[in-house]
Amino acid sequence: MSDLKVEGFKTSEILVALSEVFDSYSDEEKKAQIKKTNGIFEIRVKNAAGAEGVWTIDMKSTGKITKGVSTKPKPNVTIILSDETFTGLADGKLDGQKAFLTGKLKTKGNMMLATKLDGLLKVAKTKAKL
Repeated sequence: MSDLKVEGFKTSEILVALSEVFDSYSDEEKKAQIKKTNGIFEIRVKNAAGAEGVWTIDMKSTGKITKGVSTKPKPNVTIILSDETFTGLADGKLDGQKAFLTGKLKTKGNMMLATKLDGLLKVAKTKAKL
């Protein structure tokens, strides 16, 4: 799954681990996670150098993470944040709601769906031992 990895982004390492967790799921586990989440996330991350990386997490139909923007199907929510903020969310050191309220995290689209990203990251942290 190295096609998700982007040099200079800690986020990409976390997403590779999350993707490996999704790939390790049985069909039933994957269906349950998709049913629970039911949405497509577009993650736009800026690193310290100012470069932007974009990943799409499809938890509506495929249960896969891809690099780049998804046009079909369109994302339900776009989450815009820094590499440092995403890493903090994944580590559990930063609360998503607090990040949103302080302007470290911005959303476009279904804001309520954005709250489910925290649950996905917790699953990855537990299973992948991030």
